[in-house]
Amino acid sequence: MITPNPLYPGAKVALVCASSAVPEERLAPAVEAVRALGLQPVVYPSCYYENRHGYFAADDAQRAGDLQSAFADDTIAGVLAIRGGYGAHRLLPLLDLDAIARTPKLFCGYSDVTALHTAFNQCCGFVTFHTPMPSTEYYQPVDGYTAACLRRALFGPVDGPLENPEGMAMTALQSGSAAGLLCGGNLSLLCASLGTPWEIDTRGKLLFLEDIGEQTYRVDAMLTQLRNAGKFDDCAGVLLGAWTDCVPEYPERTLTLPEIFSELIVPAGKPVLSGLACGHTLPTMSLPLGARAAMDTELRRVEVLSR
Repeated sequence: MITPNPLYPGAKVALVCASSAVPEERLAPAVEAVRALGLQPVVYPSCYYENRHGYFAADDAQRAGDLQSAFADDTIAGVLAIRGGYGAHRLLPLLDLDAIARTPKLFCGYSDVTALHTAFNQCCGFVTFHTPMPSTEYYQPVDGYTAACLRRALFGPVDGPLENPEGMAMTALQSGSAAGLLCGGNLSLLCASLGTPWEIDTRGKLLFLEDIGEQTYRVDAMLTQLRNAGKFDDCAGVLLGAWTDCVPEYPERTLTLPEIFSELIVPAGKPVLSGLACGHTLPTMSLPLGARAAMDTELRRVEVLSR
């Protein structure tokens, strides 16, 4: 697995939108936020509100073309997804992944961008970064923890402990230790990958999961789908992040998220840590997907390994 070169002060970075449209009033602050990191943002057409296509930032061809062009441009050092939403997985058949594999670059985003992380990790063979996005989080000031984690992802070094903010403890749901490549991201996108050429491959890997706005029975249904597809049996360990606004439809008769995790993930017998400060939440860490990492439930520790 290739780890793309980190960014550097003055590096040109592409801002692309592979999913939903950027709210018009957020584009300028997002661009300024990237500039404040010491980078030179290059705004691609999919970021402009006037190019929107229904609930997408632009039509599929434009969004895919922006991604393809950003990776092909030798002057661009990194590619930042400006926001998530919906629609990135529609682009996968349109991308020349062989060409992207020949020019690996630092690529950042999360949520709907999970579809691209999986494809770039598995088909192109390079590490990508699950990070906050310019028009979703850091178009406005964020906490010091989130900012420091983002800068680590952008500028390195990547290896070392992945620690929660002070006072936010991880919880062991199943004891043990494991090591493997980090994979995963947004649960709904991982489920949408099943049965496609870009299906998530969890074999021997540490699987990270998070989601937002799904009622608990929907989390149950999607975890059941992953369980039935053998993804928990295949993986080396599971890291559970934030489950933001994942509430029961009927609070008086429901399973809680911990109960769902215990019934669907724990029986695979793999180490499980929950409470990782990552996902649709602030503060949030940044994760190098595709990098080799280790987890130890007794120490409540996750670490990115140098090799």
